This record gives sequence, C-alpha cells and structure tokens, in this order.
Amino acid sequence: MSVRRLAKEQPASFAFSKATKAKADWWISKYPETRRASAVIPILWLVQKQEGWVSEPAIRAIGDLLGMPYIRVLEVATFYTMFQLEPVGTAALIQVCGTTPCMLRGAGDLMKVCEKKIGPKDTLSKDGKFTWQEVECLGACANAPMAQINDYYFEDLTPETIGQIIDDFAAGKAPQPGSRVGRNSSEPEGGALTLTDPKLYDGSAAQPIRKLPNSDPVPA
Repeated sequence: MSVRRLAKEQPASFAFSKATKAKADWWISKYPETRRASAVIPILWLVQKQEGWVSEPAIRAIGDLLGMPYIRVLEVATFYTMFQLEPVGTAALIQVCGTTPCMLRGAGDLMKVCEKKIGPKDTLSKDGKFTWQEVECLGACANAPMAQINDYYFEDLTPETIGQIIDDFAAGKAPQPGSRVGRNSSEPEGGALTLTDPKLYDGSAAQPIRKLPNSDPVPA
C-alpha cells in the first residue's frame, strides 16, 4: 500500500450538518459509552458523504465527538483507502478496477478515456467535477471491465460507454448504474442458462406441510 497523507491545502474549519450529526449520534448510541470510538469508521464515512472527502479539521471534530486522540482517527482514515484524503470531483469519483479480469477485458482502454476526458489519475479535474482512480478488485469480475462511480457499479463497460457516462455526469445527468449489456446480476450475456423454470423459485413447486403429533411441521 502506498503512503497516504492528508492534503496539503486544508479548509479552515469543519462542522457537522444537522443530518450528519443526527446519524452520527445514532451510530454512537449503538455502543457503550466507554466504547464510543467503535463508531469512528461509520462517522468518517458520514463526513465523507457530507463533504466529499475527509479533511484535517473533520478528523479533529470526529476525535472530539468520540473522545479519541486525533492521531487515532487519523490512523483509521489513512489506513482505509475508501476514505478520500483530498477533494474529489463534485460530479463523479470514478474508480476503475485494474485487477486481472478487468484488465483482460479492456480496463486499460477505459483508463485511457478517463485520462483523455478528465486528466491524470488521482488528480482533481480542472473544472472540479471529476476525479478518476485505478483501484484493486471491486468484486464484479464476471461483469468486467467495470468501475465504481460514486456509490454505484457500472459494469460491462467499453471505451464508448465510459465516455458517454462521463459526458452525462458533466451535463448534470444521473446515468443509470449496472450492466451496459443488459445482463441481470452476474448471469451470462444474453440471459440465464440454468434455473430458468420459475417453479424452482416462485414457491409453486413447494411441498405441502404436514404436522406430526407433538412435533414441528415437516415437509410431506
């Protein structure tokens, strides 16, 4: 893992929004008072959802909220790569999977499109709308190549479709996540080849239940 540091330029302050604070309090309530620090990961995530990234003033605010030394919050924020330590695009954070299955299916070409349209990876675009990154496996290998954009997976991508997605975000649209070839979940392209009989899963073929004396119901 590469060294992760806080951004050189930091905001002067941070404040929890009303909604973020309410949700943070909800997370804190799930733990004993002496274990408030256990809520640090979900609260870091809430802060990132509010601001788009995790700043140094935010880390201090979380430490104060949870009664944690600031360095302990910093340790968590810098360890988990899901936390962005620098400002990211306001329209889209594009994380392109660069692990073997996606690379074999053309992830490198997706990255070329991102670099052409957005700029260097791990760098905020000039208009402030986009950031793109190369990341490790996101667990959607069957639908390679794919990318996580903001909170959602976009799968079965091509250079053309990733380019259109970027253009749509730039125009203020909300592209539909999921497969770009119309497949459902990780089924084969063109549709499922097995378990296609609805009776196998809609309950119509279920056996009737009979009850034995002094026993739990069992299938007939």
